[in-house]
Amino acid sequence: MPDTPRSTYRVQVRPGFDLDATAELAGYLAALGVTHLYTAPLLTATPGSTHGYDVVDHRAVNPQLGGEAARARLVRALRAAGLGLVVDIVPNHAGVARPEANPAWWDVLRRGRESAYARWFDIDWDRGRLLLPVLADTADALDDLKLVDGELRYHEHRFPVADGTGDGTPRQVHDRQHYELVNWRRGDAELTYRRFFAVSDLAGLRVEDPEVFDATHAEILRWVAAGEVDGIRVDHPDGLRDPAGYLARLRAAAPASWLVVEKILEYGEDLPDWPVDGTTGYDALAAVSGLFVDPDAEPEFTTLDGRLTGRHTSWADLTHATKLEAATRLLAAELTRLAALVPELPGEQVRAALAELAACFPVYRGYPPEGARHLATARSEAGRRRPDLIGVLDAVTARLRDPGHELAARFPQFTGAVMAKGVEDTAYYRWSRFVALNEVGGSPAHFGVPAAELHRFVATRQVRWPASMTALSTHDTKRGEDVRARLAVLSEMPGRWAERVADWMSRAPLADPALAHLLWQTAVGAWPIERERLHGYAEKAAREASVTTSWADPDPSFEHEMHALVDRMYDDPELHAQITAFAAEITPPGWSNALGQKLVQLAMPGVPDVYQGTELWENSLVDPDNRRPVDFAVRRDMLARLDAGWRPAVADDGAAKLLVVSRTLRLRRDRPDLFGGYRPVPARGPAAAHAVAFDRGGAVAVATRLPLRLARSGGWRDTTVSLPVHQCTDLFTGRVYSGSELLLDDLLSTYPVALLAPTDSVEAAA
Repeated sequence: MPDTPRSTYRVQVRPGFDLDATAELAGYLAALGVTHLYTAPLLTATPGSTHGYDVVDHRAVNPQLGGEAARARLVRALRAAGLGLVVDIVPNHAGVARPEANPAWWDVLRRGRESAYARWFDIDWDRGRLLLPVLADTADALDDLKLVDGELRYHEHRFPVADGTGDGTPRQVHDRQHYELVNWRRGDAELTYRRFFAVSDLAGLRVEDPEVFDATHAEILRWVAAGEVDGIRVDHPDGLRDPAGYLARLRAAAPASWLVVEKILEYGEDLPDWPVDGTTGYDALAAVSGLFVDPDAEPEFTTLDGRLTGRHTSWADLTHATKLEAATRLLAAELTRLAALVPELPGEQVRAALAELAACFPVYRGYPPEGARHLATARSEAGRRRPDLIGVLDAVTARLRDPGHELAARFPQFTGAVMAKGVEDTAYYRWSRFVALNEVGGSPAHFGVPAAELHRFVATRQVRWPASMTALSTHDTKRGEDVRARLAVLSEMPGRWAERVADWMSRAPLADPALAHLLWQTAVGAWPIERERLHGYAEKAAREASVTTSWADPDPSFEHEMHALVDRMYDDPELHAQITAFAAEITPPGWSNALGQKLVQLAMPGVPDVYQGTELWENSLVDPDNRRPVDFAVRRDMLARLDAGWRPAVADDGAAKLLVVSRTLRLRRDRPDLFGGYRPVPARGPAAAHAVAFDRGGAVAVATRLPLRLARSGGWRDTTVSLPVHQCTDLFTGRVYSGSELLLDDLLSTYPVALLAPTDSVEAAA
C-alpha cells in the first residue's frame, strides 16, 4: 500500500451506515481499484448527527458509529484488503446544540470564565453573559423554563446550573447563570461567541492555543502514531485564526501523513505555500466540469436570463449585494465584534467600512503575502462603491495591514464566512443563468473551460501540487457530477433550451422567475427524480436564495405556489411528457460528458476521489439529497459481471461508468509508473476541437467534448491522435492498436472515452 494514496473513496459514515457497515465494503473497494477509504468525521458528534461535523467530544470515536471497537475492526478489515484510511477532522468548531453532550461546553456554561475549558472557545467575555439563542420568538418564552434534577430545562434543551445558584424559581436561577437564554432571532445580531458561518449550534474553537490543539487532536494523532491512519482531510481551514500556523503544527505532529485541506480557491487563485499535499479538489472540479461546457453559448444564456427575469444583473454586482447582506445581517454579531476593535472611530461607520471591504474581497480570505494584494483590490472597489466612506476605509485598511493588530487577525475569518454565506449559500441560488456552473469552487461568470486552459491548469498542478486531491462530487457540492454533465449539454443547444423553458415558464409561472429557471434546469438535469426529492430541493433553494421566502421568515403563500409548480411537473400529463422527452433527448450526450469528465478527473495528476455511489450514474442534488443510502450490492454484482468479460453499452444502468472508474483506478494502482508526467496529446483533423487527450507518462486518456456539436458537424471523420508507443491497448474495450496515429472514429466507436496503455504493461498487470 503506497504512503500517498493513489485514489480514495469517500464514505459518509453515519448512524444507519456505521463503521462495521463500512468495513464490509473493504473487499469491494479493493476490487474497484481504490487504495484508501476516506471517511466522514469519526469522533463523537451530536447525538443523531447525520454528517459528523458537529463533534462534541474529541476524546472518543462516536458511539453511534460503533465506538472504538468498531474503528479497530474497520482498520483490520482495510489492512486485510490492502487498503489505507484517510480521516476527516474538524478543527474549526464543535457542536453545542446539545450542551449535555459536549463536556467542555457544559463546563463553560456552568463555570463561565473560570472553567478550565473557557479558553477552548472563541468567546467575547467582555460583552457579558454568554448568549444562547434557543428561545421561541415570543415574549413569554421563559415561562416554559423548568428546574429539573438540578438543571434548567427548556423543552428538549438542557442547561447546567452553577454551584450555589439553584435556589428559587426557574427564572431566578436562570438570571444567576453565566449564560442567558435569548430569542433565537437575536443570535445573528448579538451572539457573543464565534461560530461556523451563521450556525449558532457550532461554536468556534481556538486551536491556535497549543493546549486546545493538543486536547482536540490527541485521539486522531494516536491513530496516526499507531499507523492506523494514512491521511488527514482538514475541514474549513479558512475559519481558523492562523491556518498556516495550525497546519505547520499538524504537519509536525503527523509528518508522514497525506494532508489535504478543504480550501476553496477562487478562479485563478493559488493555494498558499502551506505544509500540505493540496486541496480537497474543488479547483479540479471547476476546471474539469467546465471543459464540457461550450463557451460560445454565454451570450445566448445571458440574453435568456435577462428575458426570463426582466433584468440584467452582473455576477459581480449580484455577489456584492449578497455578500453585503451576509455581512450586515447573518453575520451582524461578528461584524459588531470586529468594529469594537476600532473604538477610536465612529462605530456605525466602522461597521459599514468593514462590511463593504468584506463584500468587495475577491477571495475567501487573504494570507501573507498575497493577502495584501487582495486587500488592496477590496479597498479600491469599496472606495468606488462607497466614496462617502473613503476616510474610514483608509483608517480601517491601515489597521488591517498591521499584522500586530487584532483586527488584522480576525477580519480574514469574517471574509471567509461572508463569501461562503453570500455566494455559495445565496448567490448560487439567485443567479440561474446557467446553473451547471454554480458549484463550490467554480465561477458562474467564467463560462466554460477551453482545452488549452485545462492543460495549463493541469500542467501547473503536476508541478506544484502533484498529490492534491481531485473530485467531481462531494458531500457539499450543489449537484452531483452527472447532473452537471447533463446540464452542460444545454450549452450546446441554447436556442432550443430557451424556447422550451420559456414555454414551460409561461404555462406554469412563478412569482420568482430566476428561481423558476433554476428549478426547470434542475428538473431536466436530474429527471427522472422522485417528486419528494424535487420538493425538498425547491424548498431549500428558495429559502437559501432569500428573495421571496427564507429560513428565518418562510412565506407560506409563495412556497405553496412553488410546490404547486413542482407538482405540475408530475401531474400535468402534457407537461410531464414534455419534460420526460426533453430529458431523454439530452441524456445520451450527458452520458458522454459524464464519462469524459470522469476519465479526465481520474487520470489527471493528483489523487482522485470517488464520492460514494458515483461509480454509477447518480442524480443527486444538494445535501441532504447527496447523502442518501447507496446500494452497494448492485455495484458489487455489476463489477463482478464486468470482470467476467461483460462490455456494457452506454445505457441507463450506468455500467459503462463503472467500467471507466474501475479500469482507470486499477491501472493507477497497479502501474503508477504510467502516471508520472503530463503532456497534452494534440488531435489533428476537422473535429480536433472535440477531443481532449493527454499522456501521463505511458497511460493516455482520450475524451470527447461537446458531443452534440460534434454530431452536427459530421462526427470525427478523419480526425486522429498521435500515440507515444506503437502498440497499445484500450483498457475499456480491450482492443489493441498499432501505429502512431489513431483515427478517433475507430478508437471512440464503442465508448466516448478511451484509456490507452502499452500493451505489454497491460498484459503484465493482468
